[in-house]
Amino acid sequence: MPTNVTPEFRKIQARYRKARDQRERVELLKEMLRVVPKHKGTEHLRAEMRSKLKELNEKLAGPSKGGVRTGPPVTFRREGAAQIAIVGPPNSGKSALHARLTGSHAVSEPYPFATQHPVPGMFRYDDVSFQLIDVPSIGAEHPFPFIADTLQSGDACLFVVDLSAPGCVERAATALGLLSDRKVDLVADWGRSTDDDPDDLFRVRLPTLLVANKSDRLSDPHAELEVLEELLEVEYPTTAVSATTGAGIDRLGPWLFEHLEVVRVYTKVPGSPPDRGNPFALRTGDTVLDLARLIHKDVAERFSHARIWGTATFDGQQVGRDHVLVDGDVVEIHT
Repeated sequence: MPTNVTPEFRKIQARYRKARDQRERVELLKEMLRVVPKHKGTEHLRAEMRSKLKELNEKLAGPSKGGVRTGPPVTFRREGAAQIAIVGPPNSGKSALHARLTGSHAVSEPYPFATQHPVPGMFRYDDVSFQLIDVPSIGAEHPFPFIADTLQSGDACLFVVDLSAPGCVERAATALGLLSDRKVDLVADWGRSTDDDPDDLFRVRLPTLLVANKSDRLSDPHAELEVLEELLEVEYPTTAVSATTGAGIDRLGPWLFEHLEVVRVYTKVPGSPPDRGNPFALRTGDTVLDLARLIHKDVAERFSHARIWGTATFDGQQVGRDHVLVDGDVVEIHT
């Protein structure tokens, strides 16, 4: 039976998928439960939302009294322009690539499953940073029960493979299959989808760049990538790099910036010059209200108007909360 959710539900759902922390997701889940139609067709959806709400509340509450933490965190609040997961089969060089890009000193060993828990790090490009999460290798020999939780807040994925390794195709196919079984789909389209399926609210769909690591060992990595995609029956955008020599590394920053459609916005207070040091990073289509939410929820709630200096406005133009921002805008928010 179809769910037939309302436009209001879809708007909240879109905000849920963009939410940057657990507390915000809790409040949005409560809103969705409040507005979702209550009929036979939404029973499964409502049950899933209640289960997820319980799970998030338990995580926010932390260990019960007298309890102990069971290990390192497996989920991370988004930071920077986007959160990007580095995933792949064993021994593909994910951790070496993560360390090369972020300086994280992530464990990189010549044996499989050296990384036991997700490791965050920041990758700087120009004046913005991307949060890279080094995810434990995905293989049939090493169950990864929390993978969907780790990837739930991700914006994109680098699927890293070692084309020089025997059995590369089988390992890559196994990893993609295990991800799908855990409700994680790696997709080729890097456009920002607005047609999320309300019947599967918690299925994760990550735009994916297929990265051939250890390219220094290959005579023609791009031709081999084409063969791999044909055998896997996927059509991801591709690139070849070497975490060892640094070959191709300089292409990743510009590629991610362009395909994630990052919009840098600089802020100022009345009577002062703009802060050009660390811009707020939004995405194409985001509005002044999205910027206000990013600054602080109180700023968004008390928003009155904004003034903008940029290429799409005249200097100091007054705009409302729904004004769409463009890269390089300087914004002065008034409450």
